[in-house]
Parts: sequence; C-alpha cells; structure tokens
Amino acid sequence: MKQFYLILAGFFLTLSLYSQSDSIYFSGAIKINFKKYKRESELAYRKGDFERGKFLFDSLVDHRLAGTIFDDFTFKQSNGKKLKLSKIHKPIILITYASWCVQGKGEAQALNKLAQKYSKEVKFVVLFWDRKANMEKIAHKYNKHITVCYAHEYYKNDAPIVAALKHTLGLPTSYYLDENLKVVDIRRCGVKLCPNKNNEQKSYTLNYNAFLDGLSILLINKDLKKEMLATK
Repeated sequence: MKQFYLILAGFFLTLSLYSQSDSIYFSGAIKINFKKYKRESELAYRKGDFERGKFLFDSLVDHRLAGTIFDDFTFKQSNGKKLKLSKIHKPIILITYASWCVQGKGEAQALNKLAQKYSKEVKFVVLFWDRKANMEKIAHKYNKHITVCYAHEYYKNDAPIVAALKHTLGLPTSYYLDENLKVVDIRRCGVKLCPNKNNEQKSYTLNYNAFLDGLSILLINKDLKKEMLATK
C-alpha cells in the first residue's frame, strides 16, 4: 500500500512541476489524466476506504491544481445580475452546492457568521448546480454578505463551468482563490453529524472552524487561530 502511495505521489509531483512552469489554467490541469484519478477515487469510496479517497483528493489538489489559475468564469446571481470573477479584485471563497444536497446543520450559519466578519477582505460566493427556481428555494439561508449564484447544464454559456467544476470535483467543494485567481487550496466542505439537539451546536462549531481554517490561508497576515470555537 505504501508503495502505491509513493508511486501515485511521484506521478502527481511530475504533473505539479509541469503545471507550475507553464502556468496553466485550472480547467486544463484538471483534465490531465483525470479519468485515472476518478477511477481510483470511485473504487476507494466503493470499498469504504475513505482514507485512500482523501489521499487521492489531497494529492490531486496539492500536486496538480494548487498554483494554477482559476478560469475567469461568469456566474448568474440570484438577483438577476452576473458575477465575473476577475472583477472582484480580492481573495475569493467559492463553495459549490446543489439544492438537493443536504447540508450539515449549522453549515450555512457558520458561513454567514464568517462572511459578516470578513466580507470586506474576502469575497464569499456560493454556487448552486441548479436551475434558478430550485436555487431560490434555498438562497434565503445566506445573508447579504454572501453572493449566491447558480449554473446548470441547460443554461446558455454554463457548459464550461459545469464541465470544469461539477463534472470533475463534484460537490460540496470549496475553492480558495487569491486576488489574482490563483488556486491556493481546494477542500471538501461540510461537516455532518447525526441529527439531535446537542449535535446542532457542535455541527455549527465544526463547520465554523473548518471554514475559518480555509480562510486563514487567504488572510495570511491575520492570526485567526484565536477565533476557533471550542468543541464541546
């Protein structure tokens, strides 16, 4: 097993050196031998080997996708306007969901709290893989500091967005981009616990800390560890 991991890590490292030297875009980097990654990842999760699945995902991000330039996508907003990423001019946290994807209790609340605190320094964007009508049913969960957008295969011009993001890394996924759209990190997001009264607060705390940890890599001049919530 260790030998497999070393071979795979070496493979990703080679791709990393290629991608960084050529400054390729995210949509190009994700295509490099992606079928092999998808096949290995799906096999790992089918077997219940979540450790290997996480290793594969983290290796893909660390050795191939981090450092690439995120494509200058334009998203449709819930208010009818459009959001072009290159017009934002500050770090971005982009989180992808779908209306049919059950979020962890406290996940939206945690994101709302952080957006309220840091929206002047970081742009918070939630992107739903849905038609507008479905997105609007759930968009009210997010406060005014979060820009809610949507994209769908059947909408004009959304095909490249869906192909690059939804049909590759799926959801829920969080993308951490610097002010120049350079990919700093990509993570799975959402902490889910068995539903009960006690777990609601714990879920909020875990999601808050997870998003805050990701936020800290964008706000490198801020010490955010002191804002981590205690888990009871």
